[in-house]
Amino acid sequence: KKHLARVEREQRQRRIIMISSIAILIIVAILIGYGIIEQAIIQPNQPVAAVGEDKITTSEFQNRVKFERRQLVQQYLSTYQNMQLFGEDENTQAFFQQTLNQIEFQLDPETLGQEILNTMVDDALIRQEAERLGIAVTDEEVDKYLEEALGYFDGGQPPTQTPFPTAPPTSTLSPTQLALVLPTSTPAATSIPTTTIATSTPVSVESDTSDQDANPTELPTATPFTYEAYKELYKDVLTSFNDDIGLSEKEVRAILIHELYRQKVRDTILVDFVCEQDQVWARHILVADQETAQEVLTKLETGEDFALLAAQYSTDESNKDSGGDLGWFGSGRMVPEFEKAAFNFGVGEISEPVETQFGFHINQSLGHEIKALASFECDQLKEQEFTTWMEQQKIKTTIEMFDHWRDRVPTEPSIPPNISQF
Repeated sequence: KKHLARVEREQRQRRIIMISSIAILIIVAILIGYGIIEQAIIQPNQPVAAVGEDKITTSEFQNRVKFERRQLVQQYLSTYQNMQLFGEDENTQAFFQQTLNQIEFQLDPETLGQEILNTMVDDALIRQEAERLGIAVTDEEVDKYLEEALGYFDGGQPPTQTPFPTAPPTSTLSPTQLALVLPTSTPAATSIPTTTIATSTPVSVESDTSDQDANPTELPTATPFTYEAYKELYKDVLTSFNDDIGLSEKEVRAILIHELYRQKVRDTILVDFVCEQDQVWARHILVADQETAQEVLTKLETGEDFALLAAQYSTDESNKDSGGDLGWFGSGRMVPEFEKAAFNFGVGEISEPVETQFGFHINQSLGHEIKALASFECDQLKEQEFTTWMEQQKIKTTIEMFDHWRDRVPTEPSIPPNISQF
């Protein structure tokens, strides 16, 4: 009986040990499985930000960061190669080094993650506006965007751009303005002077060119970039994205489509934007103290020449030798005190000394009109207008960023260690 009791007791112990081991294995398997599920399914779908009713998921955020990291790393490698080839003198070396340092700063996970998250919030606001306006981006438009980005154009040539003045037209001076300054002082678009270019070997009319004409040099014909060649390039690019950062074609297109939505919404919002601005043309004499400013003002009131006094007194080295001429400018270009004085005087009027952080200014208005803008100026103002619209949307929309995004910023791809430690 004692023997049977011991056997039964040992069997119970073995069963308990076996059941406990199985239970532990099951718990471990559950934990491992949950970890895998959490990493592969739950976490990627968790939001890192909410823009109104829309969520920005972790996977979307990480894909965007990896995409931008790849672009920055490639830019770094290209700059590094150029520095090796052309950075022989100290100034050039310093320029390249500054660029490399800037890229390294941009690759900092906290810096890049915040920048990308801000951009994705903007994209969400733009998509919401696109839906309100009935704007959509088709697959065909994405295809065309990719084709042109890779250099393929249906028909062989890039589309002809609508002509736009690169510089504003020169204003016609009034008699008052002509009396104030010489016509050559008028700010105008920079033009390319017509010059006679002498050839290194003049050709005589009597020279015999028969031998040259007999065997003319044939220039090589450029290989046309066919649609089939584009498809091969497109395939290679997608393969590199997949190999480098694990992005599929669908994920790459999902990133690029945001730029098309931005363009469409921006163009719609700014459709009535007029490329002109209220501007003044002014000149000034800048001095260090009130006493000197009053001395200059007294001389101007007695009829002395503004340009000569600017050359004699002004501390603004950028324009003292051109009569203190500041050219045409719109609001927001100058410090507020100076700008207020410039915009509130009639043509020919001279201001009392205006104090700013730079010293004391004596201003004279030379012109005030609504001016057509050069293309680059128009683009700048359009971008400012669109930025203002974006800020207004942010004020009107509930936006929340969840702190766990900081722990989910990818750090790959990265700069190869043998290059980053040069």
